[in-house]
Amino acid sequence: MSASLGIATRSLRNIRRLPSAFIPALLMPVFQVVSFSGTYAGVTQMPGFPTDRSVNWYLPMAVTMGASFAGLGTGFSMIRDLQTGFSDRLRMAPTSRRQLLLGPYIAAWVRACIAVVLVTLVGFALGARPVGNGLGTFSLFIAGIGMATIGTGWGLGLAYRFRDMRAAAIMQLTLFLGLFLTDAQTPIHLMDGWLEFVARWNPLTRILHVARIGFVDGIGSADLLIGIIVMTLAAAGAWGFALTGLGRLDD
Repeated sequence: MSASLGIATRSLRNIRRLPSAFIPALLMPVFQVVSFSGTYAGVTQMPGFPTDRSVNWYLPMAVTMGASFAGLGTGFSMIRDLQTGFSDRLRMAPTSRRQLLLGPYIAAWVRACIAVVLVTLVGFALGARPVGNGLGTFSLFIAGIGMATIGTGWGLGLAYRFRDMRAAAIMQLTLFLGLFLTDAQTPIHLMDGWLEFVARWNPLTRILHVARIGFVDGIGSADLLIGIIVMTLAAAGAWGFALTGLGRLDD
């Protein structure tokens, strides 16, 4: 684990050395929870809306977004390491390729926890309150760690394949498309047309349900189980995507 912890420590130190690469990704979900819960406060008046607090609906979305950015941040850092040649030195280290991947994952989990705590505190300041089913903010951490894991694998896999800033653009675009083509804005039963179909079958919708289970009525243990299964499968796929991308560097 020494190699993984060393890589993770270096990544976390970059927060202090390069705050411009971390703070914007941290402030974006804060901006979202403030702007969405205020601008769309009247959405709770729609018949069938599952909560009487708009911030309860938008806080989980902002948390998953922030955790995703924490994962993608490792991809951005990897692009810089690939361009400077530092990644080549890492691959010469006497350790397995899996350890080289685990380091960025550990750093992403720590950064995701920072994002979850900060965004949750802002949400509570705006009036967010758990619904009393016992999960509360624990559901936010489950979804946050899951999204950070998925985002890390996706970001690293793209970075290893493109090896330049083209990967960064694809990371951000796919993240926004993936999350906003869910029930991020309104519940599925209030949608119509193609968006309803896409949101219903988008796997990230299930992950959002995990985040919302502690803040929205009508989401039960079955949704939690399905969401965890989806997160596990997506995280495994993202890990494989990153591992095969790392292997391509040796070709």
